[in-house]
Amino acid sequence: MLGRLSFSAIPLDVPILVGTFLAVAIIGVAVLGLITYYGKWGYLWKEWLTSVDHKRLAVMYIVLALVALFRGFADAIMMRTQLALAYAGNPGYLPPHHYDQIFSAHGTIMIFFLAMAFMTGLFNFVVPLQIAPATLPFRS
Repeated sequence: MLGRLSFSAIPLDVPILVGTFLAVAIIGVAVLGLITYYGKWGYLWKEWLTSVDHKRLAVMYIVLALVALFRGFADAIMMRTQLALAYAGNPGYLPPHHYDQIFSAHGTIMIFFLAMAFMTGLFNFVVPLQIAPATLPFRS
């Protein structure tokens, strides 16, 4: 299924990737541990993950957009740092193919995961509130 991907294809010699993976894994385990420690799995399932309330759905979209904003911001910082360090014959700290990957990932994340998720959340929050008064009976 994964083609020729093997354990040797994982770039363990690149400290940026290893550090990022470890940080994300530690934060993820910490969040899951806190949810389990405080016993909030049932609340999350009943009140949020299976909700049909448009305001809660909008909040979930906007939270996803904020996570994407954090990731896109990290990509932007890496790109700006590379551009600041790459001058007067100095190649910077990223190889060219890695910079290209970060540049492409930054654009994709910011458009599809940040802008579209935020706009969907905003519309999901506002449009039902705009429609509902029109469906109420007329009062004089």
